Amino acid sequence: MRTAVVVLGDLGRSPRMQYHALALAVDGSEVDLVGLEGAPLHAALTAEPRLRSHRLPDRAFASRAGHGRRRFVALSAARVSWQAARLLSSLLQLPKPDVILVQTPPALPTLAVAWTVAKLRGARLVFDWHNLSHTILAVKLGDQHRAVRLLARSERRWARRADAHLAVSRGLADFLRREWGVQSTVVYDRPAAFFAKPSLQASAELWSRLSRDYSLGARRIPLLVCPTSWTPDEDFDLLLEGLERAERILIAQRGASDAGTPDVAVFMTGRGELRQAFEQRVARRHFTRIAVRTAWLDPADYPTLVGMADVGLCLHQSSSGLDLPMKLADFRGAGVPVCAYDYAPVLGEAVTPGREGIAFRDPNDLAQVVLALATADFGKVPQFAASRAWLAAHPAQHWDAQWQEHARAAILGG
Repeated sequence: MRTAVVVLGDLGRSPRMQYHALALAVDGSEVDLVGLEGAPLHAALTAEPRLRSHRLPDRAFASRAGHGRRRFVALSAARVSWQAARLLSSLLQLPKPDVILVQTPPALPTLAVAWTVAKLRGARLVFDWHNLSHTILAVKLGDQHRAVRLLARSERRWARRADAHLAVSRGLADFLRREWGVQSTVVYDRPAAFFAKPSLQASAELWSRLSRDYSLGARRIPLLVCPTSWTPDEDFDLLLEGLERAERILIAQRGASDAGTPDVAVFMTGRGELRQAFEQRVARRHFTRIAVRTAWLDPADYPTLVGMADVGLCLHQSSSGLDLPMKLADFRGAGVPVCAYDYAPVLGEAVTPGREGIAFRDPNDLAQVVLALATADFGKVPQFAASRAWLAAHPAQHWDAQWQEHARAAILGG
């Protein structure tokens, strides 16, 4: 069987679809993974002989957000048209697939292009719902904007034409059934096997490089890791306010720190449109007791950093209130307690306080976590001690087992 896995995004930043592609290849399918150029794939994918990746150039139109709604809509429409032509051409040039698996968002142009190719080539069409495109657009334009309403109708129309659906949460699956009349299989994000506690040697080697490259000093200090895509659905104002409160308390207790000797390090990983502005805001605050660093890590180093973390931080605020960020699964695989912003009831599908970690609501909650790390006093946040014990006693289910149990039949049929 041959499968085309379509990701209209940076392939290196779409781990769930990478995992789908790898699982299909290991299962025996010949897989063509199609997506935009960007970060490199994990070595496990490039080493798989049944898997081939196809990278499409991306006209990002970075200026589209800077000149009002009309310009944003016009340039976004131009980008969609350009991407549709490139994606259609690429899919038609591939060997005939039996199945086309599509990540959504983005709904445009992937759903229409994938449906067209599936019809022309007699392929089964499966949509993997990560979120809803129209709610993401509404963050920029507002719920009542005409483009948002049109996109919502378009998503519903194309959803009803697919052969099968996957969803990342029960909440999202319930929405698809209730509002659009389509049934979906819930396939939760689960960590890949390489998300685990790293060896002491691997941790020491990475810390040596990080401390040198990011001026952290030789002493190993507590580490809070926050993976981010630097998009508007993450609350960086809340983060900075929480860090400022923790910094003020630490200075009151210990005085200002000498350069290079912070009490705790906060690593923000990833690339995205808001990163530069965040770096400028951090520079103006002159933190001394808290080291705030932004970094982009090699795919081989990222799982080690996640596994080294004392706490994982998730700032995700869902546009729909129905999706679950995959970074939660990464920390779960490494046995690292997570501190996740409590954005919607759906978060309870992935985080139970005292098990996978805790949820926080405001900057003061976050400041208490940072203080607990900096002072090694988790009595301030007792649920973290419970989480560490629970995670050690309950190893995570990995992606391969989840995929075989829930996703395989939905994707391949039968």
